[in-house]
Amino acid sequence: MKEKPFVPQEELARQESFVREIAGIFGGRKTYHIVTLGCQMNVRDSETLAGFMGEMGFSPAEKEAADIVLYNTCCVRENAENRALGNVIWLKELKRERPDMVIAVCGCMMQEEGMAARLQKRYPFIDLVFGTHNAYRFPEYLYQVLLQKRRVFEVETSDGVIAEGLPALRSRPHSAFVNIMFGCDNFCSYCIVPYVRGRERSRNANDILKEVEMLRDAGAQEITLLGQNVNSYQGGEFASLLRLLSQTGIPRIRFMTSHPKDLSDDLIAAMRDLSNVMPQLHLPVQSGSSEVLRRMNRRYTREHYLSLVEKLRAAIPEIGLTTDIIVGFPGETLAQFEETLSLVEEVRYDSAFTFIFSPRRGTLAATYPDDTPEAEKSARIQRLIDRQQAISQEILSAQVGREEWVLVDDVSARDTGCVCGRTPRGHMVNFPGNADSVGTFAHVRIVSAGRNTLRGERIDG
Repeated sequence: MKEKPFVPQEELARQESFVREIAGIFGGRKTYHIVTLGCQMNVRDSETLAGFMGEMGFSPAEKEAADIVLYNTCCVRENAENRALGNVIWLKELKRERPDMVIAVCGCMMQEEGMAARLQKRYPFIDLVFGTHNAYRFPEYLYQVLLQKRRVFEVETSDGVIAEGLPALRSRPHSAFVNIMFGCDNFCSYCIVPYVRGRERSRNANDILKEVEMLRDAGAQEITLLGQNVNSYQGGEFASLLRLLSQTGIPRIRFMTSHPKDLSDDLIAAMRDLSNVMPQLHLPVQSGSSEVLRRMNRRYTREHYLSLVEKLRAAIPEIGLTTDIIVGFPGETLAQFEETLSLVEEVRYDSAFTFIFSPRRGTLAATYPDDTPEAEKSARIQRLIDRQQAISQEILSAQVGREEWVLVDDVSARDTGCVCGRTPRGHMVNFPGNADSVGTFAHVRIVSAGRNTLRGERIDG
């Protein structure tokens, strides 16, 4: 097993010294705003950055009024990158009006080759850029910007390190994200993640256990374990980690994302046997064609994937399955797309995230010839969306009449006087309630199904 590159305690102590010095000078006087783009791992990274700022004595504010605006970027798809750049450029005028404002950009996009140098040259109003591998050094970089009046552009090209014990300001204390590993070794031909997040490295189980116990003691009702491929944690010890964490008594455990090639019988058994591991699994298929999967370097076939679904449903009949699907991968024929449609019909996912292929510079698939017209790709994905929406509607409609324990997640943004939360299977439910119930469980009867959500009524008062 590869040696895990942990950040030495003396380096973490050094960063804490920068936190204290900044707090002594600016504490209570500055505000910040973080814009998070991308996946749950980016959300968790932003919680750490907010934790640092909280320890510095900074308080959150709206973007237009904040002294420090930080964009935590994503580059998995081109539109995410364009969105990030568009938002950052918008700040140019704001910076002109308020020259002391600090504009910072971090995250996966900064790890792209040449991106930091491009921003440094083309966008002189940006003060600070750093990547995913050195985010733990944020206090030092901010110190240099605030006190030394330097522009700082620091992106490390290593495979990254594990920094334990960093602060965090949790965006949802009752439902927390917990990183269990970082990076990816799979090198799917379309994916840039191994290049921007680095190679796989797993946290020690005891460190994860301590974090979960701390969250439990602080009132967390649910944790979601995060990794690019949680199934390969510690070389295949993910099921053992689930069993360990289930003993903490945390009411609900979820996880994502799972790679089909590493989904073991032991993990399926753990999901079946552990009552606080929720019956929900995000299992990206990407394509229903074995030939397309081969060109994607996914390392499983259509038949293997379907055999996993069969095992999952045999062990956990009520499991909710979700997935990712790419349409229009270079060389995908109409017949191969039809294989994807037929797989969706056979599996019957609760929901699916669907995308038209987006070439990412630096990946193998970006070099593949692609002769499918964009109009044809758009027509294919619309067919897929229409069919999946119909299946999702059928699955939601089948929930009407069921009684579920729902963890209240937030006040509903759509329905006045209602709150929303998820069933164990992961379905969102809106039902009457107020903000006082956020973070608690409610016994709910499902009374109707909308297009993407359920509606319920409380049956416990």
